Amino acid sequence: MTKSRTHKPLAPLRLSRRPLAIALGGLLPILTACTDGSDSGPLAPVTPPPEVVEPEAVPFQELLDQGIARYLGEYTPMLSEQDGDVVNHTFGAGDGPLCLTGGEYTMATRDTGSEDLVIFLQGGGACWSDLCLATEAAAPGIPPLGVLDPARDGNPLAGMSMAYLPYCDGSLHAGDQDVDTDDDGQTDRFHRGLHNLSASLDVAVTTFPSPRRIVLTGVSAGAFGTTYALPLVRQLYPDVPIDLINDSGIGLGRIDEPEFITQLLTEWNAAAFYPESCDTCIGDDGHTTDYHKYQLAEDDNLRLGMMSYTRDTVIAVTFVQVGGEAFEAALQEELDDLEAAYPERVKTFVAAGPAHTFLIGDLTQTAGGVTVADWVTSMLEGEGWETTRD
Repeated sequence: MTKSRTHKPLAPLRLSRRPLAIALGGLLPILTACTDGSDSGPLAPVTPPPEVVEPEAVPFQELLDQGIARYLGEYTPMLSEQDGDVVNHTFGAGDGPLCLTGGEYTMATRDTGSEDLVIFLQGGGACWSDLCLATEAAAPGIPPLGVLDPARDGNPLAGMSMAYLPYCDGSLHAGDQDVDTDDDGQTDRFHRGLHNLSASLDVAVTTFPSPRRIVLTGVSAGAFGTTYALPLVRQLYPDVPIDLINDSGIGLGRIDEPEFITQLLTEWNAAAFYPESCDTCIGDDGHTTDYHKYQLAEDDNLRLGMMSYTRDTVIAVTFVQVGGEAFEAALQEELDDLEAAYPERVKTFVAAGPAHTFLIGDLTQTAGGVTVADWVTSMLEGEGWETTRD
């Protein structure tokens, strides 16, 4: 039997930094008085009731109430070392950030002096009771791949400052569960994604406290991770515009097994990322398109770019476990539905074929005749950003 240890599910929340107005419980009585006590004396001026000010809404307050921010502000790096233009931040072992098999977690920053900040979540598989195929270590540095390479010709993110989050927890950057898989009394897997994510974002906000814009992006498992990272990023940067680019992490479930996503969230202790009030955020078909709608409704300073191949073998076959044709049909339908709900703030980039991810590969790859580099550039520049699909 597999035994699990869940970390601090009811720990105190870190509240938003936004000031909240205090709503008045009722109106003060209006008092009138005579200047000399006589019936005929002039009345004193009537004091108008104070204006009732509604509290300012905090995006994702329900998720904050459910505990997703419980590790923000909890961890600081054990060591931060400069390596060229990159600083590697390493966290010690213990109850905090860890990789899947217990190794130390490290993340990196690159400060270019830019007012634009990229928060990049790396991918690398997933791990649960039925399948464990995930990266188990966090390498230092920022790999010179695609948009991560500042020297790459045509890189639309070149010159921007960066917080780079490796992926090594097997739970899409969101888990909070230690697991004893062989019942020997020793933990075998450390799904510490929420610890790693929270610690990394604390480093990001310390290093880059006031960017004018954030590009929150990631590939594969990291693309799924951007969905979970978003409310935490918004908590730390309340007023900064966020452009979220999801590369190959669109929330398609197992069509014949709609409870699959719930199983994963339970095994990883990550269900708090889904609001209890949203009955459709995990659909009856297992898809989570309505979760993206929920986030867009909560945060009007957010734009969403979704990228995928039509028959992505890694997602369709290895994890979702549906045929390519069924995956493509579900993909197109879910993206159509999402775009129809928020046509001004959601655009999609879909290329034909079975390949997986765009942003850390060939930036000249096209969909509908538009390159990856040009599509991302148009999103960031705010001109000509449109849906393009093969």
